[in-house]
Amino acid sequence: MGGELFSRFPDWTAAADDGLGYSIRELCLDDPRGELGLTQFTQPALFVVNALTARAKQEDGEAAPAFVAGHSLGEFNALLAAGVFDFAAGLALVKRRGEIMSAVRGGGMAAVIGLEPARIEEVLASTEEGRRLDVANFNSFDQTVIAGPKDDLAAVKSSFEAAGVRAYIPLNVSAPFHSRYMREAMETYSSAIDAVRFSAAAIPVISNVTGRPYDASAIRDTLARQIGHSVRWLDSMRFLIDAGVDTFVEVGPGTVLAKLLVQIRKRLKSQ
Repeated sequence: MGGELFSRFPDWTAAADDGLGYSIRELCLDDPRGELGLTQFTQPALFVVNALTARAKQEDGEAAPAFVAGHSLGEFNALLAAGVFDFAAGLALVKRRGEIMSAVRGGGMAAVIGLEPARIEEVLASTEEGRRLDVANFNSFDQTVIAGPKDDLAAVKSSFEAAGVRAYIPLNVSAPFHSRYMREAMETYSSAIDAVRFSAAAIPVISNVTGRPYDASAIRDTLARQIGHSVRWLDSMRFLIDAGVDTFVEVGPGTVLAKLLVQIRKRLKSQ
C-alpha cells in the first residue's frame, strides 16, 4: 500500500516519519512487526497513503472536485483536501484518534448483507440483545454494519436469518467502532482536539455524522462525534447524487467505495 508514492513525495513521507516516530514506508510495505492491522497504526497509514494519492492526482492534472467525502478515517483526508488543516496537522489528529480508539477493548462488529437499513433497525429493536447493538455503518441499501457486545452480535444472527438476510458476517475488528460504546473515546478525543484551529473548508465536505456538508462553525464537534456515531455513507452518496454529482473518483487503495456506489445507483434507478 503506497508503493511508489513514498519515493515520489519524500517531503510528506519524511514529515510522516517525524510525526509518527517510525517509518511509514516500512510499515506499509514490509510491516516487520505485524503492526499494520492495529488501529493505532492502520489509521495513520491510511491517512498518509490517501493523502499522497490525492496529491498525485492533483499534480497529474486531474480536475478539482466540487465536493469531497470520506468513509470513517477517510473523512480526515476529505478535510485535508478541502484545506481545513494541513498534512502535518491532519496526521497529528489521526495519530491521536488511533491511539484513543485502540484503547477501547471488547465488543465487535458484523456486516449484514441483503436487508435494507430500515428493516435491520426493526430486527434490532425486536429483541433485548438487538437493542444493545447500534448501526455503525449505513454503507448501501444492501450492506450495513452493526456494532456492540460480541455475545449480542452472536445472539441476533438467528433473527437476521429469519428475516431473510443474505449473509451475516462477523468482522475482524478490535472494538465496536461508531457505536454508543465509543462515547467515552469520543469525549476523550473531543478534549484532545479542543485547542486545534480549523480553517473554513474551501469546498463542501460531506459529514459521516449527518450525511450533509459540514457546518463551518461545528468542525471540531462534528469530527469528534464521528467516533461514537453511525457513518451515514448511504445518506452522503444520496445527497451528492441529488445535488447533481455524476462523476465520483475514489482516492486511495482499493475500490470498496466505488463498488458501494454502484449498488446505491442501481437501487435508486430501480425505484
